[in-house]
Amino acid sequence: MSENMSEQPPSRSAKPSFSPASRWAIGFDVVLRTLLVLAVVAMVNFLAARFFHRFFLSPQTRITLAPRTVSVVHALTNQVTVTLFYDRKDDFYPSLTALLNEYQLLNPKITVHTVDYVRNPGEAELVKAKFNLTAATDKNAVIFSLPDGTHKVVPGDLLTAYKTELAKNSGTNLSNLEFVKKPVAFLGENAFTAALLALESSHQLKTYFLQGHGEASLTNDSETSPSGLLKFGQELGQNNLRVANLYLASEPEVPADCNLLIIAGPQAGLYPAELEKIDRYLQEGGRLLLLFNAYSVNRPTGLEPILQRWGVQVLDDVAKDAEHTVNQYDIFVNQYGRHPMVAPLTQFSLQLYSPRPVEKINWANPPADAPSVDELFFTSPTATLTVDRTTPPRSYSLACAIEQKTVVGGAGRRGSGRIVVVGDDIFLANHYIEGGEGGANRDFLDAALNWLLEQPQLVDGIGPHPVTEFRLQITTAQQRQLRWLLLGALPGGALLLGWLVWFARRK
Repeated sequence: MSENMSEQPPSRSAKPSFSPASRWAIGFDVVLRTLLVLAVVAMVNFLAARFFHRFFLSPQTRITLAPRTVSVVHALTNQVTVTLFYDRKDDFYPSLTALLNEYQLLNPKITVHTVDYVRNPGEAELVKAKFNLTAATDKNAVIFSLPDGTHKVVPGDLLTAYKTELAKNSGTNLSNLEFVKKPVAFLGENAFTAALLALESSHQLKTYFLQGHGEASLTNDSETSPSGLLKFGQELGQNNLRVANLYLASEPEVPADCNLLIIAGPQAGLYPAELEKIDRYLQEGGRLLLLFNAYSVNRPTGLEPILQRWGVQVLDDVAKDAEHTVNQYDIFVNQYGRHPMVAPLTQFSLQLYSPRPVEKINWANPPADAPSVDELFFTSPTATLTVDRTTPPRSYSLACAIEQKTVVGGAGRRGSGRIVVVGDDIFLANHYIEGGEGGANRDFLDAALNWLLEQPQLVDGIGPHPVTEFRLQITTAQQRQLRWLLLGALPGGALLLGWLVWFARRK
């Protein structure tokens, strides 16, 4: 019985699960489905590239370029290489790459690559040699270059506006007060668009900076001279201006190639011959940016009578505004005139330091060819004077714009005269040019330069991008709960899920 049961019938050879025809059919079906999926993906990408506009889940992640930037980038005809010479761990590096990606999407002629000078020192040295980077620009810079070697360097410290505020843990002891610099505005779009315009422009305007009367120097850096004008000069370069010093006492006239004359904070009187040359320059239709300061009170520069003939008076005093000050020397200004130069600043406050009032002269019978004078910004109505304390409080104008549209006998040989006069020069110095709300001090300089030179295309409609700070504040108990969640609950949950899967399969 056992022998019969142990005997088994001969087994047949197992048949294949699928015949060759079935395998070919399945293979063909897989290939066909794969091709169809790839075709759908390709079509979706094509349609998205042409018709789909990106959406953003949060306004904080969205970068919207100004209409002026869009038109400038679309109009590019040259291949432009942008070298991000940056430390990738810098706080604003992600903002820079996101902004430049927007430029790339608008025009494929723009290519961007990063050279991290911290992690790639060899490649960084090649970039320094190729673009002649100096100590002021060899750390965190954005370089725009053309195939012929023409390039524009944008220093990283010009891309962010900061404000200085008291640290929260500094206490109340005046000797132990600590201040911190807080970023308030990102200025990358303004600087990048100006750099692209500079590369596309074949003509570079020239600015002369008057020297010899105690003016600050354009070469004084921000570390050794807070009141120096190195950053002021860098801003001139960002506006595609060539800058040269001018010692007018040794020159027969203001140079013929002078597109803009800048006189910043003279502390000594100009010679009569110099004043005559400046007067002729203005009568010929020259352009002038004139900045006074508190040191010239009771020390006439000689420029005051010239300005009076143009309809502007500079008071021999210093304004102060107790309701709009931080340290009793500065004034926050948020009241503006109707001039187009200051129209973009109406949402921000300038920060000036011991400014002299600069006001329009109200002539009883102005001459027929009198220039047009507009007061630009004002103190509050409660402002007073430092020297003359008997004058009742009132609002003082601190800057004026002058334009001579017509002159006797027709336009001057230099064009139609334009002058901007401000009662302060410190607000544009190294440590203060980034002051005001959202970098308003620097924005005013840009607006003044472009109005004086009649180049509104450089920054028209391009404003700073505000920097929003986010903080997550949790209690000690919440920190403990979060630690247990990350170190215990999540790994434990993963282990429990794995055990349940193993247990189910074991059954």
